[in-house]
Amino acid sequence: MLEYEFMRYALFASFLGGAVLGVVGVWIVLMRIPFVGVAMSHAAFAGAVLGLLFHLNPLVCAMLFSVLSSFLIGPLSEKSDVEPNIAIGIIFSIVLGIAFLAMGLFRGPKTEALNLIWGNILLITRYDLFVLSGIFLLILIFSLIFRREIKYVLFNRMLARASGLPERFIFYSILVLTGISISFNLNTVGGLLIFSLIINPPSAAYQLSYTMEGMIILSVFFAILSCVAGIIFSYLFNLPVGSVIILTSGTIFLLSLLFSPKRRGR
Repeated sequence: MLEYEFMRYALFASFLGGAVLGVVGVWIVLMRIPFVGVAMSHAAFAGAVLGLLFHLNPLVCAMLFSVLSSFLIGPLSEKSDVEPNIAIGIIFSIVLGIAFLAMGLFRGPKTEALNLIWGNILLITRYDLFVLSGIFLLILIFSLIFRREIKYVLFNRMLARASGLPERFIFYSILVLTGISISFNLNTVGGLLIFSLIINPPSAAYQLSYTMEGMIILSVFFAILSCVAGIIFSYLFNLPVGSVIILTSGTIFLLSLLFSPKRRGR
């Protein structure tokens, strides 16, 4: 399998993408706004489709749409007294409508747009790997510099604000980094499935860990394992790689739930 260059690229992308999504997934799960993964993934998909429609770079347009959505979620929930998950649901419905409107305006084959829905990690290029490496370094630096502040915000935003910490900056940074991570991982499993890769690994890690650091380590490991196992099973049994990755991550969550010490304690 490793004789093929595209397989080596796919496995490398599994490690980078798994690490990135594993970390931002922990942030999203601990803030109890898992639906943000759905909204962001569909915002990225809508931006990418619009990019294809107007002959622009689809990944750049995906990132712009995701970042714009992240900046809309915060004010919509804060200034209108709307729960964050409701604000996310509103954004989700809007970007979903934009995505399918753009799909309807396509003339001719929609193959390239449909590829963004399901994704294909086997089509990862060297350029994609450079971009993923940059995003990984960005998230790593942010996590190290603001480690204490992130913990406070994830625990309780109101307490973090009362303590004089830059709560709003950290919150918006997490949303923006989530949007960027999702946008440039569209090729991994596609716009309709990538939110599962954000939610399943950290949810599995939550069942087995009592600290945020342990949860991040396990989440990254489970995300990477899901991608690598998905590629291997797809190669061996000629299956759609994106679907296998998501099913693998779901299986890992079910197993962690079954053997969770927290569940046994309850």
